[in-house]
Parts: sequence; C-alpha cells; structure tokens
Amino acid sequence: MSSLKGKVAIVTGSATGLGAAVALQLADRGCNVVINYTKSEAEAKETLAACQAKGVEAILAQGDVGEDADCRRIVDETVKKWGRVDVLVNNAGGTKFANHAELDELNADDFLWIYKVNVVGAYQMIRACAPHMREAGKGSVVNVSSIAGVTGIGSSVAYAASKGALNTMTLSLARSLAPKIRVNAVCPGFIGTRWFSDRFGQQTFEGIKRQQEQSTPLQRAGTPEDIATAVVFFCGEGSDHITGETLITDAGMHLGFAPLSAR
Repeated sequence: MSSLKGKVAIVTGSATGLGAAVALQLADRGCNVVINYTKSEAEAKETLAACQAKGVEAILAQGDVGEDADCRRIVDETVKKWGRVDVLVNNAGGTKFANHAELDELNADDFLWIYKVNVVGAYQMIRACAPHMREAGKGSVVNVSSIAGVTGIGSSVAYAASKGALNTMTLSLARSLAPKIRVNAVCPGFIGTRWFSDRFGQQTFEGIKRQQEQSTPLQRAGTPEDIATAVVFFCGEGSDHITGETLITDAGMHLGFAPLSAR
C-alpha cells in the first residue's frame, strides 16, 4: 500500500505541465489533491477530473501564491474539506525571458515580481500549511526549483537568482521545521512542456528537445512525468529519512557533455 494513500496534498500551479503531472501521480497513489491555478481554469478543471477519475477526492483552489491572503485561503479551503494538510508541493512559478548579458532587459520590478512568486509565494504557502502539519505530527514540503538555481543558467538572471534563493530557503526551513516537517527541493533541467513551445514556437521547441537528447549524458529530454516522479518521492514514497536535500534531475546536463567513449 502506498504511504500516500488517504493523505492530502496541495500542489500549486497544477492546472498544466509539471504541476498537473505531480497531481496525477499523487492521485495514482491514493492521495487526495488540491488543484491550484491562477488563470487556467479550464485546464485546471481537466486536471481535477483526471484526478477524480483515479478514485480520489480533489478540489479546485484558485489563487495567486504571491498574495498571502490567497495562500491562507487555499489552505483554509483544504482544511475545511479534509481537516488536514500532509503534503505541499510548491510548483507555481514565474519568469521573464532576458539575455543574461543584456543587463538593461531586467529592472527592479522584474526581480521583485519573480521573487514574489518563486520565493515569497513558496514561503507564504509553507507558513500557511505548517501549523496543520505540526498538529498532525508529520508533513512534507517539496519546492520545485531549477537547475538554474544551481548553475546560474536559465531564462533570466532574475529567475536563476530566485531559484538559488529557493534552494537556500529549503535548507533554512528544513532545519527550523524539523523534526515534524521535512523540506526538500527538486531542480529540473529542461522539461518538455508548453512553457517552452508557447514561448518559442513548436519548431524551436523541437530543436531544443533534440539538442537535449544529443547533448546530455543520458541522451534524453525530460518530461513532466520524469520530474513528477522525483517530486512524489520526496512527498513520502520512501523519503522519510531525507530533509534539506536539493535533487538535480536533468539527464546529467549539469555534468556537461558526455565523453565520446560513452556514446
């Protein structure tokens, strides 16, 4: 029996992409889920129905994690429904695409908005969930970070810096919320979602995907399901002895090109 069966998980930003994949994998394991979205209501309803079809309970919770009142309301709605919160996956995030060398492409407002969603939003969600997890005696938080926060690459300097801050916050809260609450982070590399295709177009997206398959040591491009499996592991599938960990899941991209002898 899954250790997540009958538990309750909030997955922020779970209407589409990685968040939806996480919600579905949690539902597969018998976990009741909260599907959070900001604007993508139609897609959120589709993810909700897909989770419910797996035989678990699920609810929608609209809200912007950058707003503390929304964070508290999302958690309040969850507790009203089930009386508990066992798992929080901080997946919601935002960015602005900007060439790292073109410093004038970013301004203070860009940094503040990206930090508000990627760092402050995660903190506010943890703060809202923590009392309920402590009351239950056990809880797990998984912060969806990025390889950008480890290597300084990514869509913009502000985005990379925000994910670096999220990784540091993971360490701080893993210490301060122990022993009842575990806090870990997953750092994906490329993920083949519409986040890339919507931004660059399908042709460029396919090119990026081929480049990943050719250049990473494992010669594969990541899928939402790949990353979701790592996230669900930290939710409770055999990870009870782990906290404060930052797991890179990027087909080995952070290692650089694989040697020719390995191809």
